[in-house]
Amino acid sequence: MIYGLNIEVINLNSAERMEVENFLSMFHLFLDKNVEYTLVAKIDGDIIGTCSIEGKVLKCFAVRAEMQGQGIAAFLITHAVNLLFEKGIYETFVFTMPENKGIFEDMGYREVYSIEKASLLEGGKANINKNIKKMFIDSGLNLGEKAALVMNCNPFTLGHRYLIEKASKENEQVVIFLVQENRSTFSFKVRFDLVKNGVKDLENVTVIPGGDYIISAATFPTYFLKQEDERLKTYTALDAGIFGRYIAPVFNIKRRYVGSEPNCTLTSAYNASLAEIMPRYGIELVITERLKKDCEVVSASRVRSLIKGGRMEEVKKLVPSVTYDFLTQTQTRG
Repeated sequence: MIYGLNIEVINLNSAERMEVENFLSMFHLFLDKNVEYTLVAKIDGDIIGTCSIEGKVLKCFAVRAEMQGQGIAAFLITHAVNLLFEKGIYETFVFTMPENKGIFEDMGYREVYSIEKASLLEGGKANINKNIKKMFIDSGLNLGEKAALVMNCNPFTLGHRYLIEKASKENEQVVIFLVQENRSTFSFKVRFDLVKNGVKDLENVTVIPGGDYIISAATFPTYFLKQEDERLKTYTALDAGIFGRYIAPVFNIKRRYVGSEPNCTLTSAYNASLAEIMPRYGIELVITERLKKDCEVVSASRVRSLIKGGRMEEVKKLVPSVTYDFLTQTQTRG
């Protein structure tokens, strides 16, 4: 142990947060808004290193240049992993700059995917190859060629149904990967049930949980923040690349369907990354014009806004009966 070194968890709602943000800015890094814990390594009260935790993900990692190579990183990671162990989390992911990749590989982490400005590594019980293989076996799908859709469905709308129907008509098998991260207005269980019940008449469509490797805190940390900054391209490319390299081959996915995006910068950037990356893995990207009602695109955000305003008759025009029934029953119970 380095003399005088202390590792502590800071109060993110205090002035300590600004100290960490200022420290990270020296490395051109940000302290993400949604981190749950931030650890700092200090000597004589001065920050010499930091690491943060979001769910299963270790991120926002930096060590002062003159202190690198002295094991500070190992101390921070060990403390962070122990903190997660105490919470019963045994799968961990590291989101870092590619130049730091070797530090984590020396500690037993394995690279999942790297692009110019970011690397994702996994450790503990996490294993992407085993995870994706298990997803496929659990899905009950056969080895034939498939089309895929990745959806959040917050909530399930006629726009989602329209896109799924199109894929269903144009392909023998369709798999919907439903975003599993529980950060939406509607829980994963509610979203999953609505979609599964809402497409049960389409016999060639299978709905499965997206897991840790599709639009999650690890692969796409800003998806739920709707940020428009320089990190957006990095995250979209990382998530798209993981899908192409790992998920598509196991499921034998040859097409991926997305809706056109005239309004949302984040989704537009994601579609652009998919258009660039999917062909590299032999996947055709099918961009479909979004469904419109009353000259407006049918979107989940529009539906949520109407729900908030109590305009349920307008909501009824934009969602399948399974969603409307759920919403009205929920309001009645409330």
